[in-house]
Amino acid sequence: MKTDKATWIWYPGDFEIWLGNKFNNRRTERGAMFPPFWKQDSHWATVEFSKSVELQRTERVTIYTEGDFNLKIDGILQFGMPETFLVPRGRHEINIKVHNPATPPALFLEGETLKSDGSWLATFEDKIWIDEHGVAHGSGQYVTAGQWNFDDPEQGPSTFALPRRRVSPTVGLEELEGRGILADFGKETMGYLVLRDIQGEGLLNIYYGESREEALDKAYCETLDQIEVVADGFIDDSTNHFTDRTPDYTLRHSKAFRYVYLEGSGSVRIGGVEMDEEYAPQDLSRSGSFRCNDDEVNRIWDISSYTMDLTTREFFVDGIKRDRWVWSGDAIQSYLMNYYLRFDTECVKRTIRQLRGKDPVTAHVNTIMDYTFYWFKSIHDCYLYTGELEFVRELYPKMRTLMAYCLGRTDKDGMAEAQSDDWVFIDWVDFPMHKRGKVCFEQILFCKALETMSVCAALLRDHPLQDPPQGSITTEEYAADATRYGHLHEDLLEKTHRTFWDKEHGAFIHAIEDGKPNPMITKFPNMFALLYGYAPAKMRDAILRNVLLNPEVEAITTPYMRFYELEALCQTGQQSTVLQEMKSYWGGMVREGATTFWEKYIPTESGTQHLAMYGRRYGKSLCHAWGASPLYLLGRYYLGVRPTKAGYEEYEVSPCLGGLEWMEGDVPTPFGKIHVRAEKGSITVRSDGGKGTLVIGDRRIDIPVGEAVGARWEMD
Repeated sequence: MKTDKATWIWYPGDFEIWLGNKFNNRRTERGAMFPPFWKQDSHWATVEFSKSVELQRTERVTIYTEGDFNLKIDGILQFGMPETFLVPRGRHEINIKVHNPATPPALFLEGETLKSDGSWLATFEDKIWIDEHGVAHGSGQYVTAGQWNFDDPEQGPSTFALPRRRVSPTVGLEELEGRGILADFGKETMGYLVLRDIQGEGLLNIYYGESREEALDKAYCETLDQIEVVADGFIDDSTNHFTDRTPDYTLRHSKAFRYVYLEGSGSVRIGGVEMDEEYAPQDLSRSGSFRCNDDEVNRIWDISSYTMDLTTREFFVDGIKRDRWVWSGDAIQSYLMNYYLRFDTECVKRTIRQLRGKDPVTAHVNTIMDYTFYWFKSIHDCYLYTGELEFVRELYPKMRTLMAYCLGRTDKDGMAEAQSDDWVFIDWVDFPMHKRGKVCFEQILFCKALETMSVCAALLRDHPLQDPPQGSITTEEYAADATRYGHLHEDLLEKTHRTFWDKEHGAFIHAIEDGKPNPMITKFPNMFALLYGYAPAKMRDAILRNVLLNPEVEAITTPYMRFYELEALCQTGQQSTVLQEMKSYWGGMVREGATTFWEKYIPTESGTQHLAMYGRRYGKSLCHAWGASPLYLLGRYYLGVRPTKAGYEEYEVSPCLGGLEWMEGDVPTPFGKIHVRAEKGSITVRSDGGKGTLVIGDRRIDIPVGEAVGARWEMD
């Protein structure tokens, strides 16, 4: 995209891959580094940036790079690595190759009219050959350069860091007799601990906890630090990093906690504790909101919002204490919640790019089959909410190669079946559930992935570039893909119905194992068949009656799958039931004192039972992204706002009180906000843009831009 100002550019996706490697490898377990267990790609070490220009007069350009570079004008290499250069009047081909194995090669070039921006092309040249006359032939694929908001030539992409703000404990330090001091910051938070007025010398042990119990349990807390205080400085024992002695010391690694317990030996003493809270800045002026007559629902919204903000970092992360990794299954829910809270579309795109990585594909995303299928859907969701077709165009080649990997691992019937190195996750369950053979849940997600491929190919077929870069996918290839993937989708959906639908029980069964049906009925495939529109009307009624509203079917205990369960119920008009479920489930965590929502909640547990998971006393994440799903449910199915054309070019507002007396809120969009207020008997909608339609039963009312439209209604 051409802009009026210069900005740093790089090979698309490389900044996200590099940043993701830094991010994912920050995880520690009790002081030990804990890297992710899936393939980690690297950025291209050498990237060529190019542009064809026609200048009305000679321009002096200034060149900044992150890495060594060469400059070529009209095919002629220029001497050295000039900081400035005169580009003569006329038409020219400019090529700049940047080499940097440590951080992504990046370019910032600025002249009067010639500026680096998203209109430049980039390639990593891997297909060049030279003939006997010294002439180079062939080229790699050219793509539009990546960019974000790095507009300062002195601050390149490699300098990126989240901002910080100083925070103090909510109460004075608690001195534990004969041991150490305990600080309570009042709620879950994340950042860098700051030790104030350090005296003496000795060893300082620091134990973090999402709960008081965890912070005080030195042997089993999940995260800790150990600092040696010596005469001339501080030694971080986890990395052996030395820092010169000062009265105050800020730890080098961020941690997630509410409580921190400090215990020293020797003569070391601490005068105070603070923290530099790390956060992702957000534009609050365009954020979503929700309020209603029910104070408990308002509290659930507020805690969901805070949970979402904490798990929005360089990327959307799952849990801020333990994993701190980017997981595709968690992320796709974060994207949807984000569309109704902050509309941080750049974080969405960064996360999608980082999860995909580079070719060749050697494993599923995060090694999990279902997480790969979610990744495909996330791209079309992004297009629907933002209207950014060029993001789809950028990712489509990687969608193609990832889908080729998926199709290469199907069985003779074209169904997805896990191989020995695949992880079939679905959900954490509290009942026996095998994940072998042909799992119905996976087929439904695979159907959606194939459908997404067909839809995205058709979009790109219908919106071709006027001057596509060399090596681009052609319109004819997009057309062929749309047809091929559409047929594969239809074929797999028909086979899934034929193979897994049990007419007697009126539900999809769990799996086919060793050629025989596993007749177990779970909510997972059935609710996704509803969500994706893969169940005709009679089938929908049967699933609702026999599965979703059937107390004999095993309950879901994670917010992760409750997200989809409650969405499926909302799609079938069960908002009153969902509201009570929200108050019971998320309200239950609130009543247990939660300041953020958890990875899992079982109402029958009590006390420290709520802290345990994975066989560890404090293994459960008490701030988990998938816990914030009421943000999406309330915005999408109660305020009832949804885009019907990409980027909210057209949208519908179909509110449902679901047992509330009144509600109001804002939904963020690319053009501003849509404000909805509903109470028994009346509704008002105001919008900053787009072509909106208020839907009340069979009535459809146009929503004018910038004006409030009101209507009378009768609803529960």
